Amino acid sequence: MYPKKFENLIDNLRKFPGVGIKSAERYAFEMLNYSDEDIDNFIQSLIDLKNDIHTCSICGNLSDGETCDICKDPSRNQHMIAIVQSPKDVIALEKTAQYHGLYHVLNGVISTSKGIMPEDINIASLLDRITDDVNEILIATNPTIEGETTALYIGKLLENKDVEVTRLAHGLPMGGHLDYADELTLIKALEGRKKL
Repeated sequence: MYPKKFENLIDNLRKFPGVGIKSAERYAFEMLNYSDEDIDNFIQSLIDLKNDIHTCSICGNLSDGETCDICKDPSRNQHMIAIVQSPKDVIALEKTAQYHGLYHVLNGVISTSKGIMPEDINIASLLDRITDDVNEILIATNPTIEGETTALYIGKLLENKDVEVTRLAHGLPMGGHLDYADELTLIKALEGRKKL
């Protein structure tokens, strides 16, 4: 139907999450209208992504250098480490402007059904980071079966460490309705209730 090279572009755009055939076609047609400079900038950003974006050697977050900006920042609370699943979670916590500690990015979660075991994610280097200076580990994995499994596993690993292990509270979102909440969310909301 389309020229082969145009079809190839559509096929590659469809690889993005949530992009179906219609969206991919729209994007491809939009790119036909790009100026040469826009195309060159787009291509360069992909090349830069491939060549220059790595994981931080300390925490596992995305970085364009050996270490990320957060690990290099001396104003961060060096006594607290939040464990998250992915770099997207770092951004989510940073947007709150309420957390000022360090991070440790697992780059995955334990999922035996998918064959992802503890040694397949970034756990080993976490243990090396827990020194006498660290007094709290905040486990901020998602409230899914895999996230909970990973949280429990890490909690067990840290039992003999002299560090307080905390977990993000779970429950009903602001503006949510009880009748729309699933059972696990309601259970977590009840467990995490606090005095008014």
